[in-house]
Amino acid sequence: MVRIRLKRMGRRHRPFFRICAMDARAPRDGKSIEDLGFYDPMAPDDGEKIRVNKERVEYWLRVGAQPTEKTRVLLKKVGVAFPEKSKRKKRRKKAASAP
Repeated sequence: MVRIRLKRMGRRHRPFFRICAMDARAPRDGKSIEDLGFYDPMAPDDGEKIRVNKERVEYWLRVGAQPTEKTRVLLKKVGVAFPEKSKRKKRRKKAASAP
């Protein structure tokens, strides 16, 4: 399973994160499949805090990648369109009634 999550970079007391598509089993700072953008929480301007390649993020979401909670919040701020969840209900199997 592919997850869209943050990869910590930077130095001590000066965090910097890359937004990456990664295998769910990979460690936090491990090898990523693709870098999709960055998040700099220490940037002075709000416009410079988050930069994302929207086309690639939407592609990964369409093929089934799941964003983490923090990444989902950041992507919503940027304006990434999340695919709609299907509204189909699962049919329950009718229990065979024995006479």
